[in-house]
Amino acid sequence: MDPLPTLSEIEAAKALIRPHIHETPAYRWPLLEADVGCKLWLKHENHTPVGAFKIRGGLVYIDELKRQQPEVRGVIAASTGNHGQSIAYAAKLEGLRAVIVVPHGNNPEKNAAMRSLGAELLEHGHEFQEALEYSRELAVREGLHAVPSFHPWLVRGVSTYALELFHALSDLDAVFVPIGLGSGFCGIVAAREALGLKTKIIGVVSEHAPAYALSFQQRQWVEQTSTTRVAEGVACKTPNRDALEHVLRHAHDIITVSDDEAVTSMREIIRATHNIAEGAGALTYAALKKQRDTWQGKRVACVLTGGNASMELLSRALQA
Repeated sequence: MDPLPTLSEIEAAKALIRPHIHETPAYRWPLLEADVGCKLWLKHENHTPVGAFKIRGGLVYIDELKRQQPEVRGVIAASTGNHGQSIAYAAKLEGLRAVIVVPHGNNPEKNAAMRSLGAELLEHGHEFQEALEYSRELAVREGLHAVPSFHPWLVRGVSTYALELFHALSDLDAVFVPIGLGSGFCGIVAAREALGLKTKIIGVVSEHAPAYALSFQQRQWVEQTSTTRVAEGVACKTPNRDALEHVLRHAHDIITVSDDEAVTSMREIIRATHNIAEGAGALTYAALKKQRDTWQGKRVACVLTGGNASMELLSRALQA
């Protein structure tokens, strides 16, 4: 298991990304608080240049890659959207070729966004794992550097959002964070540990992509096919073993949320804040609602990890 980044490493990452990303806000929204009965902050990672927290990891990863392998000419990654956007964004800054492999039926708006950042987009398979395996084959065939979806450099980058959150709110009782492959969760853990805080960290997954929840319950690595049609950002079939070790060690709990609950949460966030949360980004508020009795009167943050919802899903959410 790779160690989590230290405070000095997270601060260095923050300095690296700051020319590209302003600190994202953490706001209280009274209409949301009224529904859950606690003091609630949303950490608005939908306010980055690619509309999601992943850009932080992409910038740090590509910078480190260029330092260690200055001869690299191109990168390839598998993604359902936000990771791909982050890699495409960072690769473009460095003048690198970027190839992104997505599963068939992927969010069309995310696909368009990746292309707009200069990525060559390929479709393969019907779930993320199939796209990932194909991307590894292409990396060898075309001499591209394969960017993983979980890596210590990515964690170091995304830890910066957690550092911002804890610097602003050091006395939180709990933070709810979605788990896709685990970089966002590990980023929260890294910042909490680096600052010596006691905040409880609650992971949230789709009940239609429950691999991490099952692994947490059984205290062992478990694969489970993803069938979510709403929260593609957490459509994980195969947990990353390093990330899972940190989840098992540091998670206070793992909550599952149905697609219908995620869509309802999207609508409530739009109604109360006039911000868009994509399916995965809406999971945390949906999970808090399910546990509202536990957190009555407490100080809680929900990470709104991204706002890149498709127009079709937005229409469904508004009509929920």
